[in-house]
Amino acid sequence: TQYADVINMGDQVWNENQRLSEWECDINHGNCFFQDEDGDGYVGPLPPEIGNLTDLEHLEIHSRPNKLGEIPPEIGNLINLQVINMSVCGLEGSIPSEIGNLVNLTYLSFSGANNHFSFLTGEIPSTIGNLVNLETLSLGVNYLSGEIPVEIGNLTNLRYLWLEYNELSGDIPWPSITALENLEQIDFYGCDFTGGISPEIGDLTNLTHLRLGGSNTLTGEIPPEIGNLTDLIELNIIYNGITGEIPPEIGNLTNLDELNLDNNDLTGVIPSSFVNLTNLEELILM
Repeated sequence: TQYADVINMGDQVWNENQRLSEWECDINHGNCFFQDEDGDGYVGPLPPEIGNLTDLEHLEIHSRPNKLGEIPPEIGNLINLQVINMSVCGLEGSIPSEIGNLVNLTYLSFSGANNHFSFLTGEIPSTIGNLVNLETLSLGVNYLSGEIPVEIGNLTNLRYLWLEYNELSGDIPWPSITALENLEQIDFYGCDFTGGISPEIGDLTNLTHLRLGGSNTLTGEIPPEIGNLTDLIELNIIYNGITGEIPPEIGNLTNLDELNLDNNDLTGVIPSSFVNLTNLEELILM
C-alpha cells in the first residue's frame, strides 16, 4: 500500500496488521484511533510523518494532558479527513494554516475539557473559512487569542461553534456569525469579547444554546430580536455590562430551561411575559 509495510512515527513503530504499544491504526478501514487505554499516555510529539497517511478519513487521538505537543503542518496533507478529534491532548503551539486544506472535514476538535486545558496559542487561522463542510468546530478551553476571523462566515453547514474559555477578544463578527443559519449552539463563554449583541442574532432561529457569559465585557442592550429564537433551551449572558431593560420578547422563548442574566447592569422590572416560560428550571437575574 502507499503506507509501506511499516510506518515510523517518532518513537513508535506501526505495523499495518498488528497493534503496537497503546496505539492502534486500522488502515484497512481508513481510520486511526489512538487510545491511552493503559494510562501510560503518548510521549509525543506528534511527528510530521502523520502527513503520509493521505487516505485517512477519521483521526482521533485521546491522551492525558501535556502529552501531544504541536500540530505539525503536515496534517494539511490529509485531504481525505472527515473527522479530527484531538481533544484533551495537551496540544501546544498554534493551529497551522494548513488546516484549511482539509475541505472534507465535518468535525474538528482541538479542545480541552473542564479543568484540563489544551495549550494552543495564537490566532484562529483565516483558512478555517475553507472548511465549508464543517458541522462542528470545537476549539474551547485553550489560550487562543485575537479576533474571530470573518472567514468563519463561510462555514454555512456549521451547527456547533464552541470557542469557550479562550483569550479571544474584539467585537464578535456578527455578520459572519449570523450568516451561519444552521447553527444550533454558540459557546463563547469565558472569553474577552467586547461590543454589543447584534439584532441579527434573531436570524439564527435554529439555536438551542447561546452562551455569551463569563469574562466577556459585552455592552448595550439585549435586542428584542432575541425573541425569535424559539428553540432556545439555554441563554447565558452572565458577567457582562449589558444595560437597559429585559425585553419582553424573551417571553417567546417557551423552550428555555436555563436563563442566566446575572451580574449585568439591567434596569426596570421583570417582564410579565416571563409567565410563559413554563419550562424554566434555572432563572438567575441578580
